[in-house]
Amino acid sequence: MTTHDGRLKAAFDAGVFVLKLCGDVRLTLCATLDNEAQRLADMPGLRTVIVDLREATNVDSTALGFLAKVALAVKGRLDHPPTIVVDHPDVRRMLDVMGFSRYFTLMQAPIAEPGGLAELPAVQADEEGLHERIIEAHRILMRMNEHNREEFQPLVDLLEAQQQRSDS
Repeated sequence: MTTHDGRLKAAFDAGVFVLKLCGDVRLTLCATLDNEAQRLADMPGLRTVIVDLREATNVDSTALGFLAKVALAVKGRLDHPPTIVVDHPDVRRMLDVMGFSRYFTLMQAPIAEPGGLAELPAVQADEEGLHERIIEAHRILMRMNEHNREEFQPLVDLLEAQQQRSDS
């Protein structure tokens, strides 16, 4: 594994869940992100969710869709929205354009790294499962704002047409 390969780390302590994205986070990690979003939806004692992007060199749109799913999974369960810690200006600009500030608190200040931050094992997905997750991630992004709908509708249409052809 090179330093550019994407990795996910997580810790849960005293009601605070931290998800740290490292390196180049792409669609190959979307099954793992999806599992974490589903786990958060039912996690007892959850008070705060923090997503740390300070060590991420790239986060593709599929991974961003599953970060948005994290916010939707905990919506209404927390006293305040999940937090994204991001210090790279280009990544921050991308999050702003995609409407993440409506669903997350975006901050630049470093956070104390919790003890017990452990690397999450990658969840494998077959080609069909990966295809479905890519469509789901982009549908979530499209619901966030009109810019995303216009940006990702052609991709979703193409992927759904491919899926229909392979199903028939």
